[in-house]
Amino acid sequence: MPDDPSIDEWFDQANGHLALGELDEAIALYRRCVGSDPTFFDGWHALGMALMKTGQLKEAIGCGLQAVTLRPNDLLAWTSLSQMYVRDGNIAEAESAKANARILSLGGRVVKEAN
Repeated sequence: MPDDPSIDEWFDQANGHLALGELDEAIALYRRCVGSDPTFFDGWHALGMALMKTGQLKEAIGCGLQAVTLRPNDLLAWTSLSQMYVRDGNIAEAESAKANARILSLGGRVVKEAN
């Protein structure tokens, strides 16, 4: 359907709701994004952060795990996942995610990329 908004438009609308503190509306749009394209890294990351803000920690962690699966060498994704684990009280997993973020911050790689 040509009149349907694109994923980018949904994502932009979600970010607008997030900026206004309208978390439920943002979450619904981020869900639409990743439902339409399960490989949409920015959607998974944003959904996880919005869910964390609403206290939906288990689902937030699932989104964070999806984000690091899609981009295993993304510093922000690992840092965010660590924050999610801390909020959930899972310190061992938080430290593990933080260690991966530290490796990346020093210029290393968590997963070797194919040439």
